[in-house]
Amino acid sequence: MEPELHPDLEPLKFLLGTWEGAGVGGYPTIEDFNFGQEMSFTHIGKPFLIYTSRTWMIEKDGTLGRPLATETGYWRPRPDHRVELTLAHPTGIVEIYLGEVAFTRVELQTDVVARTESAKEVTGGTRLYGLIGEDLGWAYDMAAVGRELQSHLSAQLKRVA
Repeated sequence: MEPELHPDLEPLKFLLGTWEGAGVGGYPTIEDFNFGQEMSFTHIGKPFLIYTSRTWMIEKDGTLGRPLATETGYWRPRPDHRVELTLAHPTGIVEIYLGEVAFTRVELQTDVVARTESAKEVTGGTRLYGLIGEDLGWAYDMAAVGRELQSHLSAQLKRVA
């Protein structure tokens, strides 16, 4: 039995569900690549969304390859169409994003990035999520390893559940 959606989640309800698709990635310090992704937004009746994402390499022949990244977090709506996003990565990075929701589009930028001693140096990021027709598109710009903010990942996903 699915719990009733908390009224504070109304502006973010377009994200609910499981999304799958493909994207592209690159950065000056790595070779460009294609990836497959599964992204999920769920709720338990409280005023936050539970978020998970997993990605895999797409090989040159189109098959899924090795796992790439995973992240998990919580989307917390705030008054006046603002939103907070907390993200944790198993690579030792934790991020807090602040942003705004406008219709079916969310723009976020980092407020805090913390990392463990062994984690890659990431100093900031911006994220954009939004509906493109019935698909969910998203993009991530990253500042890392001494580089300024620039494009890193983007994908277009279809709702599968």
